[in-house]
Formats: sequence, C-alpha cells, structure tokens
Amino acid sequence: MTNHRFADFQSLPTCEDEKAFQKEVHAEGYSGFRRILDGLTETIKTATDADIADIELMIAKGRRLFPEPVHFSPSWECVWAELEATLAAKKHVLTTIEPANRTGEWQVIMDNPNVVQEVVCYPGLSFHDAAYLYAYFRPQLEKSEYIRLQKIQTVIQDIGG
Repeated sequence: MTNHRFADFQSLPTCEDEKAFQKEVHAEGYSGFRRILDGLTETIKTATDADIADIELMIAKGRRLFPEPVHFSPSWECVWAELEATLAAKKHVLTTIEPANRTGEWQVIMDNPNVVQEVVCYPGLSFHDAAYLYAYFRPQLEKSEYIRLQKIQTVIQDIGG
C-alpha cells in the first residue's frame, strides 16, 4: 500500500509547500501524522548504508515541521528522540559490520541476567532484519539488560515428532 502522505513529506520543495503540508497534517490529525511516522519507521527498517544521511535529514525535517507531536497523541511525546536513537543504533550496526560479512543467518538475543525472566531470541533472520530489530530494541534497554546481534556460523536443528 502506497503511503502518499509520507511521499508528500519526502518531497516538499519549498517553505510554502512545507507550511501547506504542515496545515494539512494538523487538520487531518492523528492519522495524517501516523502515516508520516509509519513511513519513517519503514524507511529506517529498510535503510542501507547509503540511506542513513538522508533519513537523518528527514527526521530533522519532521522535528522542525512538527515540534510537538504530543498534540497528535500523548504516546508520541518523545517520538523524534526515539526515531533518532533507533537510526543511530542501526547506523552503528551498519558501520561496524562490513557488507562482505552480512550474509547468512543472524539472530538478536535480549536478556537481563539479574532478574528471573525469559530470554528473548529472534532467530533465523537476514542481516537487515536483525540489524533493524537490534536498532529498535537497543535504545529501550533497562539497567542490566543486554542485547546481542550475532551471526550464526553453525546450526544443528532437530524437529520433534
């Protein structure tokens, strides 16, 4: 499904266009702003190394055009900082792991060894899916929690039955 609101957001050529767009989104309310956030989230999810700088500019534009997203929803009070933190974590992954080393199966593991709770594991991922999950969860870590992004080198798997 095409996100026309996000496409419009990406291609605002002039200050006048930005002001008109800003008015339209404010008039549309929650759903109009949500489509912008959905587009930004999807863009971060699919970002490659070459996309990071453009996405940083898009988030900055969003922050400039909509400095108080809490007007659309109380849950979006910190949405710009959250998107920036997610993108920064993905940028860290992309700059740390060279493209030649990104093939194969990856997994993301999260745990807090100081509390009795389940370990969370997302196995069987492509590099880009794993990089996004790492980037999404990394800014949300609580004290003593850790997150690992790791490539699977050898797998032995059995199925019961």
